[in-house]
Amino acid sequence: MIKVKRIYDSAGKDDGVRILVDKLWPRGISKDKVDVWLKDVAPSEKLRKWYNHDPNKWEEFKRKYFEELEKNPKVEVLLQLTKKDTNVTLVYASKSPYNNAFALKEYLEKLLTK
Repeated sequence: MIKVKRIYDSAGKDDGVRILVDKLWPRGISKDKVDVWLKDVAPSEKLRKWYNHDPNKWEEFKRKYFEELEKNPKVEVLLQLTKKDTNVTLVYASKSPYNNAFALKEYLEKLLTK
């Protein structure tokens, strides 16, 4: 199962493998709060700056981000982790629920149902 959680929230027993999916390391967070940091699956800097967590751009952001992910070999690492019999939690720093972690979860779930 793939879950999404803000990195500043407490880790739960059912989080499983915690994967930070942001390009930048969050302020004030120690390295032991995540198991894996896959910054290469984060949106490009150009896309991130264009989007700027604007809910009005959410659908267009997802479309553009999914195009980036289609060309990203690191997605295979995530798929392998999600195919195991374990929970995976994508963690992020943003205060906004309109962020790459939620979009990435949607993208991975579509790939896993094919």
